[in-house]
Amino acid sequence: MDDSPADHPADASDEALMLAYAGGAAAAFEQLYARHRGRLYRFLLRQLHDPALADELFQDVWQRVIAARAGWAPAAPFGTWLYRIAHNRLTDHWRALQHRPPAPADAEARAARIPDHDTPERTLSQFEQRRQLQLALDALPAEQREVLLLRLEQELTLEQIGAITGVGRETVKSRLRYAMDKLRARLPE
Repeated sequence: MDDSPADHPADASDEALMLAYAGGAAAAFEQLYARHRGRLYRFLLRQLHDPALADELFQDVWQRVIAARAGWAPAAPFGTWLYRIAHNRLTDHWRALQHRPPAPADAEARAARIPDHDTPERTLSQFEQRRQLQLALDALPAEQREVLLLRLEQELTLEQIGAITGVGRETVKSRLRYAMDKLRARLPE
C-alpha cells in the first residue's frame, strides 16, 4: 500500500494509526514508533538497569507489535496494549532469571583464563603457513605438483594417478617423492 505521512495526520489517535498499520500503512507505524519509543525505552531501562538488555527487550516488544498487527483490535488504548506487551516481556525475563543460576563473582576472571586459540596472530600465522605452502607448490615442476595434488588432496592411488597422467606407477612414485623432498626443503618445520 502506498501511503505518506500526510495520509495520517499528526493528531491521529494511536488506535487509528494502529488500525491503519494493520491495513498495511507503514507510515502509520513510523508515527506510532516515534510517539512511543522514548518513553518505552526509558521504562525498560529503569526496570532493567542494563542498556544492552533494555535494547534487546525494546526490540523484542516492537517485534511483537509488528507480529500482532493483523489481529489487533482496539479493545484497549494502544499505549496500554504496548506497555502490557512490555510488562509481559519483563515478566518472562525475570522468570527466566529465577531458573538460571547467577554468574559466579569471578566469571570475568575465569573467562580471561580460557585460552583463545582464534587470535589475530594465530590467524595470521595460519594464513602465512598456507601462503608459504602455496608458494612452495607453485615452485614445483608441473608434473610433480600434479601428482602431489592428486595424491594428497584427491587421495587417489598411484595406479589411478598413473592412469590420469598417462605414466607408469613407478614414475608417479618418483615424481611424488621428488615433490615431497622439495616441499620439505622449502618449508620450515
